[in-house]
Amino acid sequence: MNLLILLIAPLVTALAILPVKGLKQVRAIALAGSLLQLGLTFATLMSFLSERSSGKTNEFLLEQNFAWYRDLNINFHLGVDGISIAMMLLTAFVVVAGVLVSWKMEKMSKEFFFLLIFLSMGAYGFFMALDLFTLFFFLEVAVIPKFLLIGIWGSGKKEYSAMKLALMLMAGSALVLVGLTGLYFYSDFHGTRTFDIVEISSRNIPLGVQQILFPFTFIGFGIFTALFPFHTWVPDGHSSAPTAASMFLAGISMKLGGYGCLRVATWLMPQAAQEYSTIIIVLASIGILYGAFATMMQTDLKYINAYSSVSHTSFVILGIAMLTKTAINGAVLQMISHGLMTALFFAVIGMIYERTHTREVAKLGGLLKVMPFISTVFVIAGLCSLGLPGFSGFVAEMTVFMGSWERIGLLYRIATIAGAASIVVTAVYILRATGKSIMGPVANQEFNGFSDAAWNEKLAAIVLVAGILIMGLAPFLLKDLINPGTEEIMQKIVSSIK
Repeated sequence: MNLLILLIAPLVTALAILPVKGLKQVRAIALAGSLLQLGLTFATLMSFLSERSSGKTNEFLLEQNFAWYRDLNINFHLGVDGISIAMMLLTAFVVVAGVLVSWKMEKMSKEFFFLLIFLSMGAYGFFMALDLFTLFFFLEVAVIPKFLLIGIWGSGKKEYSAMKLALMLMAGSALVLVGLTGLYFYSDFHGTRTFDIVEISSRNIPLGVQQILFPFTFIGFGIFTALFPFHTWVPDGHSSAPTAASMFLAGISMKLGGYGCLRVATWLMPQAAQEYSTIIIVLASIGILYGAFATMMQTDLKYINAYSSVSHTSFVILGIAMLTKTAINGAVLQMISHGLMTALFFAVIGMIYERTHTREVAKLGGLLKVMPFISTVFVIAGLCSLGLPGFSGFVAEMTVFMGSWERIGLLYRIATIAGAASIVVTAVYILRATGKSIMGPVANQEFNGFSDAAWNEKLAAIVLVAGILIMGLAPFLLKDLINPGTEEIMQKIVSSIK
């Protein structure tokens, strides 16, 4: 499997949309392109597993390496391990669902689908990049389209939200760039500097340098994944974005930050990760509890999901910072689980808003009687969010808790208990929102005339629910895939302690 095809496919799809005039043709091209991405991602998975079973033990497989700027030793270096393939599968699932949910998008539909598909190319490139410059390039590709999607197709304070999101993420990018540039200059080995992630991982960056560069890199990527207190762009950005953009922002874009914190900051600077882990754990614990209690105060469904994302993505940070293999496995599982769950939540909230023209919990009620499919999907997303066994949320969060408990120390035990206690708060706001919105008598008689989910909405929901259930009922499939990658990271962490 040629990894370049996974970058070319969304690019060709996006470009093919531009000359088309009719809405039907635009939608057909976007859907065909997103389904092609899903197929190519599964083909990549099969190729990866085939090479692993043939005995190849390289850290990364299916590598492709092209000189990009020889004078600075910048290469267009791509490769995948189990972690990156899992993130690519998440991307493919969310993109297909996002296209389906946006089926009735009529306002500048061509431009909307172009930007949405173009965003997916940035995500695939980021997860496959094995060169720090290439990784940063694709990170930037995924920023500007978000600004346009919210600023043009958003609602409410869309201009303010779009600008706030862009400024915060660009500030994060600036911090990341400082960290990556520092790694390049201190990767000197026999007079040769490199941006290559694999090469840098084999070189010992001095501890003093790690202590300086790690905060830039981790905080920079952390801004993308709502690291407290740099999370403030999340509620406004998610609540103002159109449905598909909200799905992409929470489902994929926030995972770019978590992946960068793990793959770049922690793996390449393991000694600094050890030294800063206590501070990060404290921030993650605050984020978990703050996000959960802040969610309880919200009355708008989108704000409920947005603030809960701050809490749930803080579990990712907590798992990474605990620096145990189980906790890191849990962090990766949480990224995937939250990506599927929150994309489903935003999708179903969009379906409800499209019909009722409100997201206020107090104005909803009795939706199960008039929209049984949409209401059922809403309940499934809620149960996954509160960590009910059988769904992906339970698998991911329990793995984080078990891995966190493995690290000996009073602070780490307190952080684990605090994280586990947040589940109670999550149950409160999820059950309350579900009870008031879905259950009981119909709040507004106008709701009786509303239709249930259309075919495209049902298909989008089924795609995401399938991912949640597969992960929840057969977690070993994903764990076996990501385990060699997390093992490699742990070996680097353990060796740095000696």
